Amino acid sequence: MSTGNCTYILLGSCFSQHMSQQMAQRNIMHVSNPLGTLFNPESIRIVVSQALKAGNEALPMFHDKDMNEWRCWWANTLFRDTERAVCEARIRAALDQLGQSLRLASHLFLTLGTNVCYRLKESGITVTNCQRQADRLFQEYRLSTHEITDILEDCIETLHQANPSLKITFTISPYRYRKYGYHGSQLSKAALLLAVDSICSRHVGYVGYFPSYEIMMDELRDYSYYAPDGLHPSPKASDIIWNRLCEYLQ
Repeated sequence: MSTGNCTYILLGSCFSQHMSQQMAQRNIMHVSNPLGTLFNPESIRIVVSQALKAGNEALPMFHDKDMNEWRCWWANTLFRDTERAVCEARIRAALDQLGQSLRLASHLFLTLGTNVCYRLKESGITVTNCQRQADRLFQEYRLSTHEITDILEDCIETLHQANPSLKITFTISPYRYRKYGYHGSQLSKAALLLAVDSICSRHVGYVGYFPSYEIMMDELRDYSYYAPDGLHPSPKASDIIWNRLCEYLQ
């Protein structure tokens, strides 16, 4: 993997952070989830659309009265301030930076973690981060394989218009979502896998797939390759997957 002017962008679930750490250790130019972790395809579409000005939605801000601070449903909890204008300016700056990076980058990794999304009951918008707010504020819903495919197609079209030479690699996070039960987690991964397989078959040469999920599930099946929580890959597993990713990009 080159360490020169070649810029990589990583968006998606927490597995993106593992690969970002590997790049940082090797001084590889990259951008990773500037607005926070994005767990599902719809969250990725929202952030990409906003970064490239493909959408015209106003930022969905809200005021947390308990903390006396402003936050945004499309950014993580680090983006907060007692002044709305300050908080919003920081988020727009991060979106602008991501947009510039997407227009110049050579490669984008999109890591999909789950097909589960959360929608605000009051407004109907999908959030990328629940901001540790009460469960009663949200409606949980699952994207079908067809819906995931449509969302990813829309995202790819937006990216291709902004940067025709950008190479996109999808991967499915090996992190298991115990919250939904292991069977539910597997069903979620299956929907993502089917959608990504369909996408890759339609965009040969422009869109690819890296099997981080399969490496973890089928090759590194021993629990010694997991972190103490039994859910996340261990540092050793991350190193192995990183080496395989380097081979994939050569």
